[in-house]
Parts: sequence; C-alpha cells; structure tokens
Amino acid sequence: MTTHSGKNGIVKVGVSPTVVAEVREWSLDVAADTADNTTMNSAQSNGGWKTNTDTLKEWNGSVSCYWDPSDSNGQESLTAGASLAVEFYPDDDDAADIKYSGSAIVTGINRTGKLDGLVESSFTFKGTGALAQAVVGS
Repeated sequence: MTTHSGKNGIVKVGVSPTVVAEVREWSLDVAADTADNTTMNSAQSNGGWKTNTDTLKEWNGSVSCYWDPSDSNGQESLTAGASLAVEFYPDDDDAADIKYSGSAIVTGINRTGKLDGLVESSFTFKGTGALAQAVVGS
C-alpha cells in the first residue's frame, strides 16, 4: 500500500493555474444524491429491502492558508462569488501524479488572527459541473 505525505500537496487557481501561497490544508468532498426506486416487486424479491439509484453529484472544497496579501494571483483572486478553475494536487504536480480539477464558485472567506499565532485565511468552494481526476502530464 502506498501512502502520501500531505506536505507535498498543492492548490492552484485560475485560467493559467497559479499556485496558492502558504497553503496549510485543503479538503475536497464529493457526494452523490440518491432516490428511492423501490417497487413492490423489488421489495418482495429483496426481502423487504429498499433499493436506490444515484441522481445528481456535487463537490465542494476548502483551502486554509497563512494569509499572504502579496499573493495577488492566488489568495487575493479568491473573492466571494468569484467563478474560477481550481486544481487540487494530493502529492505535488510532477508527471504521473494525480490531480482533481473543476470550475467552482468561492462561497466563503474567513480570516482569523490570534495573539500567539499567525493570521490565517480559509476559502470554501462549491463546484459547478464535473470534478475531473487526471494524471498530471497525460
């Protein structure tokens, strides 16, 4: 079994994808809605169990960073309501690595600062359309 260290992860945004600076963490959530398609015949043949089918899919993502106001094409391009391309790389962006990409809308921005810490920014995205999984360089 191959494992991957999070320290090599990358997030890119924009038409000419730019690396988002100071990323500390990212997440990607993919879900499928379902609908009950149980009929009298299927319930009878399944011992009374319901059956379901998938309907619509969706994806959401988030990125947490140390705030960097000089990152004009990365963090500063992530404004509430902005529509843009987003790419998530679990393990670097070298050839043969996996990436997830799609179009998304920035749905939230949060900045926090603590007396004994650094100012942080977090951004949330809602996918618009399919999320693609591909191998870098293919």
